[in-house]
Amino acid sequence: MKPAGLTHKEQFDQAPEEALAQLMDAYGASVLRTAYFYTGDRHLAEDISQEVFLKAYRGWRAFRGDSAVKTWLISITVNACRDKMGVKMFTEQPTDPSRMQRGRTISVEEEALARLGKSELLQQLLRLSLPHQEALYLYYYLDLSTREIAEMLGAPEGTVRNRLHRAREALGREMTKEASTHEP
Repeated sequence: MKPAGLTHKEQFDQAPEEALAQLMDAYGASVLRTAYFYTGDRHLAEDISQEVFLKAYRGWRAFRGDSAVKTWLISITVNACRDKMGVKMFTEQPTDPSRMQRGRTISVEEEALARLGKSELLQQLLRLSLPHQEALYLYYYLDLSTREIAEMLGAPEGTVRNRLHRAREALGREMTKEASTHEP
């Protein structure tokens, strides 16, 4: 289900100052959750979110509107996360963004307890490779189409569909394997 309201550049004010406020209202939570998914650190996610909206402000006039505004912002977010995280991104597991509590700082202890208490599905998801995690997150959690994901990642749409298919298969195998180990 696509969000109602502002989705294309023409629907926003053309002045960067006005558009920035609209962008933050419409997509601030999605940008923050995506940054948190990649980093697992609320403070770093907030820094990245600020950086994303600064880049969007600076690039607003140059943005041609070939893609949806949300796709453009999430693309900036993913790239900013990759830049910040570098090699760490491929060794650490993404974090469940639904565990991030709005407007509240989470202590190290709370974060550790939250990580221990992750849902079974998320635990299975985190066993997948990062490209598969990313494809499932962007498709199911952010509700992006395969075309939008392909544009964002700079990959052919067929590659995105393949990643989604293989990710679903791998997730199914992990869940079946887990269920068989728990049977009496």
